[in-house]
Amino acid sequence: MVFLDKLADFRVKEQGLHWEGTFVQYLEKVRERPEIAGLAHDRIYRMIEAAGIEEKEDGRREYKFFSSELFGLEDDLQTLVEEYFRPAAQRLDVRKRLLLLMGPVSGGKSTLVALLKQGLEKFSRTEAGAVYAIAGCPMQEEPLHLVPMELREDFRREFGMKVEGELCPVCRMRLETEYGGRAELMPVKRVLFSEVNRSGIGTFAPSDPKSQDIADLTGSIDFSTITQYGSESDPRAYRFDGELNKANRGLMEFQEMLKCDEKFLWNLLSLTQEGNFKAGRFALISADELIVAHTNETEYRTFIANKKNEALHSRMIVMRIPYNLKVTQEEKIYRKLIGQSNIHGVHIAPGALWTSAVFSVLSRLKESKKPGMDPLKKMYLYDGTEVEGTKNGDLQELRREFTDEGMSGVDPRYVINRISSALLKGDKSCINALDVLKSLKEGLDQHASITKEERERLLNFINLARKEFDHKARTEVQRAFVYSFEESAHTVMNNYLDNVEAYCNGFKLRDPITEEEREPDEKLMRSIEEGIGVTENQKRAFREEILIKISSLARRGKRFEYTSHERLKEAIEKKLFEDLRDVVKITTSAKTPDENQLKRINEVSGRLIEHHGYCAVCANELLKYVGSLLNR
Repeated sequence: MVFLDKLADFRVKEQGLHWEGTFVQYLEKVRERPEIAGLAHDRIYRMIEAAGIEEKEDGRREYKFFSSELFGLEDDLQTLVEEYFRPAAQRLDVRKRLLLLMGPVSGGKSTLVALLKQGLEKFSRTEAGAVYAIAGCPMQEEPLHLVPMELREDFRREFGMKVEGELCPVCRMRLETEYGGRAELMPVKRVLFSEVNRSGIGTFAPSDPKSQDIADLTGSIDFSTITQYGSESDPRAYRFDGELNKANRGLMEFQEMLKCDEKFLWNLLSLTQEGNFKAGRFALISADELIVAHTNETEYRTFIANKKNEALHSRMIVMRIPYNLKVTQEEKIYRKLIGQSNIHGVHIAPGALWTSAVFSVLSRLKESKKPGMDPLKKMYLYDGTEVEGTKNGDLQELRREFTDEGMSGVDPRYVINRISSALLKGDKSCINALDVLKSLKEGLDQHASITKEERERLLNFINLARKEFDHKARTEVQRAFVYSFEESAHTVMNNYLDNVEAYCNGFKLRDPITEEEREPDEKLMRSIEEGIGVTENQKRAFREEILIKISSLARRGKRFEYTSHERLKEAIEKKLFEDLRDVVKITTSAKTPDENQLKRINEVSGRLIEHHGYCAVCANELLKYVGSLLNR
C-alpha cells in the first residue's frame, strides 16, 4: 500500500532527527551555527521569516507564515511581527513583555496562536529550527546554562553571544552528583517541540477558582518520594511538570488569562521581566518562553480599570486582532471553514459567499464623517477597488478615522452557521446568494439577544448586500451574453485610446484603409464616458488621467489592460452591456423561448458553467433572476 510506504518513510525521517552528544560537541555546533542557541523569541521570528515575506507595491509586507489561515489581517500581523517579534528576537526590552491578543470573538486570536504552535512543532523538525537541550532535563533547558557564571564573559568574547539563565535544580544536582561538576561531560540531545508530548509548547486554561491549583503552572511536590529523599527541597522529590516548565524554550498559551485568579498572574510578573519564576522550595527557576494570551475588549477594559493590575499591565504588549474588513478576504474565511466540513454534494453558487461577506463587512464598518463617503464606497475602497470621486490619500485617511474599527460587528461564526443552515435546508443540490441572505435574515429573527435598533441596522445591511448582488448578477449575465467578451472589450478600449491619444496630443488619426486623416471621434469617446457620468468639463482631465496611467504602467514594464483603470473598465462594460440590454431582457424573461432564444440561453448557460463556476441549477436560476430584474 502507498500509505504504508509513506508511514515507513515518515518513521525513517523522524529517526534521522535524533542526535545525542556531549556538551563539548554541542559547543562545536554553536560555534558553527550560533542561531541554534537563540532564545525563544528569536526562534519564533526566524520561523515566521523562513516562511517568506512578500513586499507590496505600497511598501507594506505580507508574512506568508499566516496567509494560509488568517485573511484580511495583513496590516495587523505586520505590526505584530515588526513591533513585537522582530525587536524581541534582537533581545530588546520588548521580549520581557507578555503578548496579549485583544479582539472580538471569532476574530482569529485562537487561530493565530494555533498557527504559532503548529509552526514551532514543524520548525523544530527542520535544520534551521533545530533545538538542543540537556538530556534528561524536565524543562528541556539550554545547554549553555552549563557555562559557569564566572566564565560567561570569557564565553561571550570567544563565541560572540551572551548566556542568560541558570541551571534548573534537577540539572544542577546531576552535574554535581553524576558528573563531578564536569560540565563538558553532560549529555546533550536534540529535542522536538510537541504540544501532545508537552515539550516546548504548553497551554494553560483557567477553571473553577476553588479547584485550580498553582501547580498546574509551576509543578508540584511528589509526596510519594518525600520519605525516600527526605526533603521537599530535593529536586528528585518535585515534579517539574507545570505548563511553565514544559513550555520552556518555546511558547505557552494562556487561555482566557484575564478570567484567571490573581495568584496565577503574579507568577508572570517575574517570568516576563526577569525570565524566571518561583516553584516549591527552590531558588528562582529560569525560563525562556513566549507567553501569549488572548481576550476580548470588554474583559481587557475591566482588567486595566483595576489598579491592582497595574504591575502586570505594564509588562504587557497588547496587539489588536480585529475582524477582517475586506470582502474578498472574508469570502476566503467562509470558503476555508466550509472546506473543513463534511458537507458534500451541495454546490455553492458563485456570489453566494461574496454576498455574505458584503453583509459581514458592512456591519463592522464605522460610518465615516467624510462627505460623500457612504458604507458601500468605503467597503470597496478597503477591498482595493477604485471608487469614483476618491483620491489616493482617502484610504489611509479612512483607516485613521476610527482606531477601533473592526472591533465590533457580525462575527464569521454567526455567518458560517447561517450558511451551514442554508446548505442543509430542504435537501437542495445548490444554494445561491438569495438562499444565504434569507438564512441570515431568519437567523436575526431567531436572535433574541439583539436590540430592535441593532436588528434594523443589520436588516439594512442585508438589503444593501442584496442590491450589490443584483448588480453583480446583471453584470455576470450580460458578460456571458457577449461572445468573446474580453476581445470585444479590448477592441472598444483600443479604439477609444487611439482617439484619446490623438485628442490630448493635438494630432489627427489616419484611416487604416483610405489613408485619409481625420479628427478624433468625439462622438465615440463621449458615448463611452457619459455612461459613468464624465461631464463635458471633466472629459479632458479624465482622458489625461488615462494616458498618465498607461505611462505609469509602461515605466514598470506592465501592459495597460481594459481592467487597469476601474472607471474606464466600468465605462467600457456599460457601453457593451447597453448595446445588449434589450437582447438580454427579452431572452431571459421569455416564458416560452423560441428556437433562437433557447439556443442563446443554452450558450450563455454553457459559458457560465464552463468559465464562471456555475452548475446547471444555479446558472438557470441566475438567468431567470436577472430576467426578472430587467423587467422591473
